[in-house]
Amino acid sequence: MMAVTMLFAACCNEKQEPANTADVVMQNILNRKSVRSYNGEAIPDTVMQNILRAAMSAPTGMDIRPWSFVVLTDKSQYDSIFAGNGNMKKFMESGAVVVVCADTTVTRPTRENPDGPAVTRPNPMWRDDIAAATENLLLAVEAHGLGACWTACYPFPETMAPVKKALGLPAEVVPYAVVPIGYHDGSTQPKDKWAPARIHYGRW
Repeated sequence: MMAVTMLFAACCNEKQEPANTADVVMQNILNRKSVRSYNGEAIPDTVMQNILRAAMSAPTGMDIRPWSFVVLTDKSQYDSIFAGNGNMKKFMESGAVVVVCADTTVTRPTRENPDGPAVTRPNPMWRDDIAAATENLLLAVEAHGLGACWTACYPFPETMAPVKKALGLPAEVVPYAVVPIGYHDGSTQPKDKWAPARIHYGRW
C-alpha cells in the first residue's frame, strides 16, 4: 500500500523526490497484469472515482475527450447486458464492471471556420483516445491493489449489440471495452515483456 500512497500523492502534486516518484510509477506500470478471478467484494465509491479520474486524464486528440463510462454493480442485470459473452464468470465475480464507451463523432466548429456554428462529423481518433483511457484505468486499478481484465467489446457485433441495447447507448456511442474490477488473492503475477530486440535506433 505504500506504493499506492506514494503514487497518488505524486498525482496530487505533493512534494516527492523525482527518483522516488519515477520508481513508484515504473513499478506500478510493470506490476500491471490481467487478473481474471475476484472475490466479489464491493469497491468503495472513492476508489472507483479515483480510477475513473485516471482514465479521464488520458491523452486525447484535439482535446475531444470522447469517453464515457458505465459502472455496473447489479449482477442481476448481467445476463441481459452481456448475453453470450464468454467472460461472464469474470463479471459475476467482480466488485464492479466498467463499460468503456466512445462517442465516435465530434460536434464543434470546423478548423476552417472556428467562429462558425458547431458541426457534427466523425471523429477519426476515437479508437486511440479510448485505448489510452482504458490503459490509464487499468494502471489506476493496479495502484489501488485491485485487479482487472480488459475484455474486448468493439469491434465484435455479437458482443456489442446486447451491451448497446441494454444500456441504452446513443447511436453514435460504441461500447469499446468491458473491464471487470475486483479484489483478488494476489496469485496472478505480471509478465516480463521487456524485449530489447524490438527496439530500433535511427532506423529499422
